[in-house]
Amino acid sequence: MRAFAGLLVAGALVCGGRAAAEDIDLAAWSCKQFLSAGKEDVGVILAWLDGYYKEENEPPVINTDELVAKAKKLGQYCAAHPDEDLIGATDKLFQKD
Repeated sequence: MRAFAGLLVAGALVCGGRAAAEDIDLAAWSCKQFLSAGKEDVGVILAWLDGYYKEENEPPVINTDELVAKAKKLGQYCAAHPDEDLIGATDKLFQKD
């Protein structure tokens, strides 16, 4: 069942992607760029950030309520600080001490 789910997700990413794929260099993005990104890019970025800030031994689970709360917090922060780099903003908001 996991293999099927993995294939389904991979297929959706391949088929649902843009005709001309581009890299998203989060280290170079500003909050302003994040706020003006398309819905698909924002979803991918938020999912990646969720995994990036998880502890090494945490289970690979996406808590959608937490993800939505983090997204709102990031959106509010970025609206107030549009020129800040995205990773710097997420380090302040999501990094565990």
